[in-house]
Parts: sequence; C-alpha cells; structure tokens
Amino acid sequence: MNRRHFLMSSVAATASQAVWSQSPSDTVRVAVIGCGGRGNSHMGAWTTIPNVSLAALVDVDDSHSERFVGAMQRKELKPAPTFRDIRKILDDKNIDAVSIATPNHWHTLQTIWACQAGKDVYVEKPCSHNVFESRQIVAAARKYNRIVQQGSQSRSSPALQEAVQKMKAGEFGEVYMARGLCFKFRNTIGKTPVSPVPPGVDYDMWTGPAPLRPFTKNRFHYNWHWFWDTGNGDLGNQGIHEVDIARWGLGVTHPTKVSAFGGKYMFDDDQETPNTLNCAWEFNVAGKPKLMEFDVRHWYSNHEASIGADRPGNTIGNTFYGSEGYVVIDGYTKYTSFLGKDGKPGPARSEREHHFENFIDAVRSRKRETLNAEIEEGAMSCTLMHLANVSYRVGRTLHWDEKTWSVKGDAEANKLLTRPYRAPYIVPEKV
Repeated sequence: MNRRHFLMSSVAATASQAVWSQSPSDTVRVAVIGCGGRGNSHMGAWTTIPNVSLAALVDVDDSHSERFVGAMQRKELKPAPTFRDIRKILDDKNIDAVSIATPNHWHTLQTIWACQAGKDVYVEKPCSHNVFESRQIVAAARKYNRIVQQGSQSRSSPALQEAVQKMKAGEFGEVYMARGLCFKFRNTIGKTPVSPVPPGVDYDMWTGPAPLRPFTKNRFHYNWHWFWDTGNGDLGNQGIHEVDIARWGLGVTHPTKVSAFGGKYMFDDDQETPNTLNCAWEFNVAGKPKLMEFDVRHWYSNHEASIGADRPGNTIGNTFYGSEGYVVIDGYTKYTSFLGKDGKPGPARSEREHHFENFIDAVRSRKRETLNAEIEEGAMSCTLMHLANVSYRVGRTLHWDEKTWSVKGDAEANKLLTRPYRAPYIVPEKV
C-alpha cells in the first residue's frame, strides 16, 4: 500500500456509504471492549449521549466489568451483559459499534475482527502496535466500508481546529517546525515477581497476540505500557496525542528521516521502554524541509512555552514555529499565539472537544469524511510514533521509503516494523 492508496480518495469515501442496521428508535448500540481507565470514559459517553445505548461490556478481568455494571446500576440504567471475549458479541445484530479501550497490542486485531463482523469502531490511540498494523487497520476499514475513528480527542476541539486552520491560512507565516511535549511525573514501577494469575482473569485472552509470559503485576493493568510486547512507552501512551497534533498542524504525512535517542534514567526497575526520549522527524513538502520534534521526560521538569504553567505537575502540549509568529497548544482544547519578534499576543481560544459525539454522527450519516480522526489519519500518526521507537531500539537514524513502507538498507529496523504473532491471535496479511 503506497501513499496514493493510503490517502483517502473520493471514490473510497463514496464506497463507505454502507448500510447501517438501525434500531427502530434510531439508537446506536455500542459495546465497550476494555473496562479500565479509558473504558470508563467510553462508558460515560455511551450512557450520556442521546440515542446511544451501552449494549455490552467485554473485559478479561471480571472485577473490571463488574465495576462497570455497578456504575450503571447507580445511574439507574439497565446493566449491560458482560463477556470476556470480544468474539462473543461480534455476531450480535443488536450491536452496531464497538468501542475499544484495551491495551495497545490488541487494538488492531480487535478492530479488524469488528470490521469483518460489520461493526463500526471507535478505537483508542494508538490504533496500532507497529507499522504493519497501521496499514492493516486501514485496509480493513476500507474493505468492509466501516466508520472507524481513533481516540485522538484533540482533533474534535473547535479551538484546535481553529488554530490549525489559521496556520494553514498563513496567519503565522510559513510554519516550518512543530515541537511536542510530554513531561509527566512518573515514578518507578519497581520490580514485581512472578505470581499466580488473579481469580476472575483470563490471562491467555489478555495476552492475545503477544508472547505468553509468566504473570507479574507489572505486566498487567496499566504498567503494560512500559513493555514492548504490549505497549509503546510514553511516546505511544500520552505522546501519540501530541505527535498527532504536530503532524496535523504541519500538514505532513511520511517522513524522510527519523531519529530518536534516550533511555531509562534514574530507575532500576522492570520497565523496558525508555522514560526519557528525544525524537525528530524530517519531512520534504514540495521541496521544502519541515521538522517535527518530540520530548518525553519522566521526572521533575520545567514548564515550556508556558504550557501547564497555570497548574503544577505535567507539561503536555505543542508549539508550532512560523516565520511570523508561533502557536502554543496547551493540552487538548486550548491555544494561544504570539506575533512578530516582540511576541504580541495573537488569536487564542479554549473550547472542549466532542469526539465521541463526532463518531456517533458519522455512524448515523455513513460519511466517514466527517470524522475528525478517521482511522487513516490516526494510523499515519501512529506510524511516525512507531518509527521513532524503532530508531531508538536500533540506535540510529532511519531513512524511510514511503513507496515501499520500509527503512532503506536496514534489515534490523525493518524486522521491528512488525512482530511474530501468537496463534490464533494473528493480525492477517490479507484482511
């Protein structure tokens, strides 16, 4: 799949007008897959948006789904049926869409299964665990004509949409560089020994496509982010939001070069992924270079470009540099700008996002071009993130060939663009 095929075409957009089996009340019935932290946000959305119902809950840990059932009862809602295996609900004609909030290593395969079953999909970021999956998830969405949205909520903030529009309109001159920041206070995860699988947990199903390792608490809930088998480090956890915003604002797709350097500093613990990382991507846009940077820090840190300065703790955001000014995005829903060498305040806006609502609107209209984070956009941003992680792991700059979707002259790096899959949880070569 080369760039021409990867980019959305008007023909493909027309083909997405698939038939949606609506209920008589026009209610969209959604199953939540993964009842952890992000799943809680999904449940909150599907139980408050008008004419949307929470039709099923799927989690490998019974205590998670039971907690969700209790929350529905407290809201005086009819509890949704619970399952451990997503495949148990895919043939249910009473479910229109699935909402995936599982660990990263499951996102693509669960999305492909759902598309094959005729379901629309809201899938958390990052939608893929490696570069190969970024291609396969888009291929499945296209083949089965499904509405698929990545959980990049910032794309649905009117404030950030305005900032990007103004940058593209030239209000800040030629925007040549974007910098993303992820300065989060993350303490050591320590070391945890091998222990029995907790009661009520299907650990084989949780492991899915990844190698089946002996159970330890550090490889399970949330800390799975810090192991290559299941996560992508903080670059693919918090950082993918800022990578996506940077790519969106710069208006770029495939890079020509990618470099990432860093490591694990301070802590001697079980974590495999780096807790400190500096990344850079170079792009060629109509013969002109553009640059993206990204910086992950895990401990005490300063605030940069005023991002997070009005509150203690994390610094999460982006800065865009133009020939006539710069734009600062603080979090997901606020931007400010500054013009000229004197930094005169320019346009600014803060407004919350409506990302779940945007997905439901597209499910009803069958117009995937109205999605703010359509899966093709999400997958492209994830590809940048994966390439940076690969550069870090091999310890050198990658030269990317968008025509072949491969790293030029680097067999070791190309091997890391995919992974061995554990049967029967295999992301297919042909979807």
